Amino acid sequence: MSDTQTNPFIKSLASSEKKIRDNALESLRTYLTAQKQIAELDLLKLWKGLFYCLWMQDKPALQQQLSRDLAALVPVLRKAVVLPFIRAFWLTMAREWSHIEALRLDKYLYLIRQYLNTSFTFLARRHWKTTVLQEWNNIVEETPLEPTNMKIPNGLRYHVLDIWVDELAKVEEGWEKEEKRETLETLVQPIEKLAKEGKLKVLRVAAKECLADERLRAWRGQEDEEMVDEEEEEEEEWGGFE
Repeated sequence: MSDTQTNPFIKSLASSEKKIRDNALESLRTYLTAQKQIAELDLLKLWKGLFYCLWMQDKPALQQQLSRDLAALVPVLRKAVVLPFIRAFWLTMAREWSHIEALRLDKYLYLIRQYLNTSFTFLARRHWKTTVLQEWNNIVEETPLEPTNMKIPNGLRYHVLDIWVDELAKVEEGWEKEEKRETLETLVQPIEKLAKEGKLKVLRVAAKECLADERLRAWRGQEDEEMVDEEEEEEEEWGGFE
């Protein structure tokens, strides 16, 4: 996609008129279905337009519908384009997060929920193939669950951790079955990494709280195990200054 192709899309997606935005989104959907590959820069440009498409949308019901429509772009993509498209989404959210006003935050939180769900749905349709899971983990570890880069907004990290188990449970059942154990353990690797390597204690704690979710512990066969917080143990042993 050349600049001459992306610029009209971006301009129309960010229009103040809903009809123009709707038409642009429909045209984009048609375009995306035919693309065997899209350059990273072009994906980032498209996501800038899609970000502001939601930015311009008012009324909660319409905002939620638009978020679902944006998530519905993923199933129409060619397989080779899906993960690069999702990666561009996360990079865009990380880049624009600090510019989101409080009054607009809820609609982006909902969009993130939709994109986590549609990502899990894509992985399920690929039968949780190990190579695809690893590509997904690489994307997640680069942006929303990256453990040490303080340029990644913590609010983005917290929200993904808050909704992770919810959205996985919606997409597929039976995670407690032995045949799904390896897939589940692969999926939680970025959270485990954040729990161990998070630069800030609050990030490590948030990741551990996600791992402590009763549903996830049951799926992993850990419901009878006592969770031990090594950081708290170390603090108790030291005792601090009196």
